[in-house]
Amino acid sequence: MSTQESVVQTPEPVVTAAAVEGAAARIAPVVSRTPLELHPRLCEMTGAQVYLKREDLQSVRSYKIRGAYNVMAQLSDAEKAAGVVAASAGNHAQGVAYACKRMQVQGRIYVPTTTPAQKRDRIRWHGGAWVELIAAGDTYDAAAAAAQADVARTSATWIHAFNDPRTAAGQGTIAREIVEQLGRAPDVLIAPVGGAGCVAGMAAYLRAASDETCIVGVEPAGAASLAAALRAGGPVTLDTIDPFVDGAAVKRIGDVGYWTLAGFGARVATTPTSPEPGQLLVTDVDEGAICSVMLELYQNEGVIAEPAGALSVAGMHELRLQPGSTVVCLLSGGNNDVSRYGEIIERSLVHRGLKHYFLVAFPQEPGALRRFLDEVLGPGDDITLFEYVKRNNRETGQALVGIQLSESDGLGPLMDRIRTSRLQCERLEPGSPAYRYLT
Repeated sequence: MSTQESVVQTPEPVVTAAAVEGAAARIAPVVSRTPLELHPRLCEMTGAQVYLKREDLQSVRSYKIRGAYNVMAQLSDAEKAAGVVAASAGNHAQGVAYACKRMQVQGRIYVPTTTPAQKRDRIRWHGGAWVELIAAGDTYDAAAAAAQADVARTSATWIHAFNDPRTAAGQGTIAREIVEQLGRAPDVLIAPVGGAGCVAGMAAYLRAASDETCIVGVEPAGAASLAAALRAGGPVTLDTIDPFVDGAAVKRIGDVGYWTLAGFGARVATTPTSPEPGQLLVTDVDEGAICSVMLELYQNEGVIAEPAGALSVAGMHELRLQPGSTVVCLLSGGNNDVSRYGEIIERSLVHRGLKHYFLVAFPQEPGALRRFLDEVLGPGDDITLFEYVKRNNRETGQALVGIQLSESDGLGPLMDRIRTSRLQCERLEPGSPAYRYLT
C-alpha cells in the first residue's frame, strides 16, 4: 500500500437521508422494487433470521442503475448535450447505458480489458446506438483514468460510479426499500464495498431511521481500500489489487463514501466478531471464500451471484450473529459470465483446502509414476493436473501435479506420505510467485 500521498483533511459533501428520499422519487419509474427473501438455509446455519435483498433481480441485474439514473436525471440540458462519459467494471456501465438510451443521451463508457464478455454484451444491449464501449487498462482505476482524460479533452459530463453524493443517494434507496419491506430497520445490514458509494448511501438512510442497526461493509481481501483508508485516516491508493472481484476491486476508496462512513464512526473489525447495535464495521473476505459462497448459492438455491454480489454472504460467515436477530445481506449483482466458473471452482477448492499443487522430481526409470500413485496418493485423492517434461540428459524429470483431496484434513497424511517416499516433492504455497506462475 502506498502511504506517500497527501491525506485529505476536509471531508467531501456527505450523503443525507433527505437526498436518498429525493432519489427514491426520481428513480421510481425505472427501478424495480427487488424482493427481500428469507433464506432458510442461512437461517438454519446461523440461528438468525437472514434475508437476501435480491438486487441481482434488478432490471440491469445489479443495484448500479439506482445511482446512475439518479445522477443523469439531474443533469441540465447543456450537460446532456455534451454527452456523458463513465468508467465501470461492468455494472455501473449498464446503468449508464440504460439511462443513455432512455434519455437519448450519447455516452462513452470505459471498462477494463478484464471485464467479462457477458457484462460487455449487456452494456451494448442496454445502450444500443446511444453508447460507445471502450476497453482501457486491466483494472477499474486504469479505465477511470482513461475516461477522465476523455472528459478533459471533450468537456463531456462525468458520471462517477461511486464518488458522487448523487450516485450514493440513488444507491442508498436500497436501504429505504428494506425498511419498508421489513416494517422496521434490521438488526444487522451487511453490504459489499467497492468504492463505498452504496454502503454510504444505505448508512445515511439507516442512521436516520434507527441508531440501533449494525452496518457491516465487506471488501474483497485483495482490494481492501476502505480498511486501508480507515487505518491511514483518509483515502490512500493501494499499490496492487486482485481484480477477480471485478465489481468491487477498487484501488482507492471514494472520498464521498469514506467521509460519510468515517463520520458515522466506521472502524475495521477483527474477525470473527459479534456485531453490536449501532456499530459500523468494515471487514474483508478471501476471494476463495467468495467463490465458495457463489457455488453454494447456485447449487442450493439456484441463485446466480457475481463475485461482488456474494461478498455480503461471505462476510456474514465471519460474524457471530445473535440468535433470532434480523440480518439482511445485500446480494448486489448477478452479472456473472459462465466462462468464469472454472476459475471459481478452482479458487473455492484451494480455499477449502481440497486442491494442492506439487513439483515432483520423477526418477527417469520404469515404474516411477506407479510408485507415486501407490506410495503418495491416498485412496480418496485424485490427480487433476499432470504436466511432465522428460529431460534425457538428467536423472530426474520435473512434473507439475495437481491433487484434489476428498477432505481438507487429508493434507497432513498426504504430506507425511510424501516425506517417507523416495520421491522429491515440493508443495507450491498458494499466493507465492511460483504458484501463480505455474498454476
